[in-house]
Amino acid sequence: MPDTPQRTDGPAGWLDRAEAGDGGAARGEGTGWDTGAARGGVASGDGAVAWGGGFQELHDRCPEATARRHASAAAGIGHPRTPGPRDPAPRTPELWPAASDFIRSHHAEERLGDPAPRLAEACAEIAETGTYRHTERELTFGARVAWRNANRCIGRLYWNSLHVRDRRHLTAAEDIAAACADHLRGASQGGRIRPLITVFAPDAPDRPGPRIWNEQLIRYAGYVQRDGRVVGDPRNEGLTALARRLGWRGGDGTPFDVLPLIVQGTDDKPRCFDLPPDAVLEVPIEHEDHDWWAGLRLRWHAVPALSTMCLEIGGICYQAAPFNGWYMGTEIGARNLADTDRYDLLPRIAERLGLDTTSDRSLWKDRALVELNRAVLYSFDRAGVTVTDHHTESRRFLTHLDREERKGRTVGADWSWIVPPISGSATPVFHRTYDTTERTPAYVQHPEALARASGDFLV
Repeated sequence: MPDTPQRTDGPAGWLDRAEAGDGGAARGEGTGWDTGAARGGVASGDGAVAWGGGFQELHDRCPEATARRHASAAAGIGHPRTPGPRDPAPRTPELWPAASDFIRSHHAEERLGDPAPRLAEACAEIAETGTYRHTERELTFGARVAWRNANRCIGRLYWNSLHVRDRRHLTAAEDIAAACADHLRGASQGGRIRPLITVFAPDAPDRPGPRIWNEQLIRYAGYVQRDGRVVGDPRNEGLTALARRLGWRGGDGTPFDVLPLIVQGTDDKPRCFDLPPDAVLEVPIEHEDHDWWAGLRLRWHAVPALSTMCLEIGGICYQAAPFNGWYMGTEIGARNLADTDRYDLLPRIAERLGLDTTSDRSLWKDRALVELNRAVLYSFDRAGVTVTDHHTESRRFLTHLDREERKGRTVGADWSWIVPPISGSATPVFHRTYDTTERTPAYVQHPEALARASGDFLV
C-alpha cells in the first residue's frame, strides 16, 4: 500500500476507504473551528482535490466507459459520451460470457433448476439489443453477492440481509434525488440502521444511465478560505466548488454543512438538490467523562451511503446504485475526524486533555485517538443509533469466514483494509493471511466516478 494515509467512511470499514492525496494538510492549518461563518469567503472555482491522482491514465472496467471518458456537452458539464449512437454488436462477445456465468451461478446457488431457458432468453435479448435486463430476483441476488465478494469490507456477515430497492424505471434527476432521500429515510429508521441499496437504470449501449456525483449521499462541505485553510471537510472541497458552480448558495459556513446531492439524469446535465432535513440523521459527538467535549460541537451523520461505486452484475454496469450498511466507530473516530487531511482533530483534543504534544514518544496521538473513538461509540449509543466497534466486528468477520468455508465458498479479503485502523494487533483479523482473489458480482470504484466526486469534471 502507498505511504499516504487511507480514509474510511463506510459500513464496517470498507465503503469509503481510498488512498488520499495531500488534502487539506498541504493547504492550511486545521479546518476552521475558530473562524466563524465561512460563507462569505468560499472559493467559487477551481482547486479540486486529486485523490491519488492519475485518473487520466487509468481505465474503467465497464465496456463503454473508455469511449465516453472526458467528452462533455458543448454547453457545459454533461455526460461523457461518444457523439452518436453506438453499434451494440461489439459489446456482445464481451457481455455474453459474463451474463452466462452469472446466470449459471445464480441458478446453481439458489437451486433454480436448469438455467438453459433463462440463458436462451438473455442470449436472444443481447443479440437484439446489445444488452439484457435482470429479473428482480437476479438483481437482488447480484447485489447481495457483490457485498459478499467485497474484499475490503469487514462487515460481510450480514450480506444476505441487504434490502434491494429496484428503481430502474427512474430516469429524471429530480426523481432520482427524491429516491435517494427516501433511501436515507428507509436506511436510518430512527437509528436502527439497516443495510439498503437503491438500484437505478444501468448503462446501455446507446445511452448512459444516471449518475450521482457525490461520493456518499451525505457529505459535509469543504469551504476553501482565502488564506488556504478549509472550513469543513477538505476531502469535499472539489465537490463543494462544483455545487456552487451549479447554483448552490452554500450553507451556514459551519464545519458540518450538508452538501446538496448532485444528480445527473439520463441524457441530462448534473443538477443540485438539497437533501430534506428529515432524510439526514446526525449524531452530536460528546464524551462520557469530559463535559468540555460538547463545546467542540462535533457531529457525524448516521448512514454511510456510498453512491459512486458501480454495481457490476453479469456484465451489466449500474453506475447509480447507492448502498449502505452501518458505521464501525473507527471509521469516524480514527479516520474522518482524525486524519490530517480530513478534520485533523487530534492536536486539538490532546491540548484539551493536557497531553504533552512536544514529542511523539509521549503517545499523545494514541491517547487522543482512543478518547475520540470512545466519544463516537458513547454518542451513537446514547442517541440509539446503530454502530459497531472494531473488536466486535473483527470477531464477526471470522464468523463470516467460518460460515462461508462450511458452504464451500472461499472468502477474499484485503488484509490492509480488513485490519482496523487502531489496535490492529489486538483484533483476531490481524493474525492471519487472506485470499486476495477478486470475484464478481462486485462493487467497483471507477476512476471516472472518483474524478466527478472530487470536481475533476469542472469545465
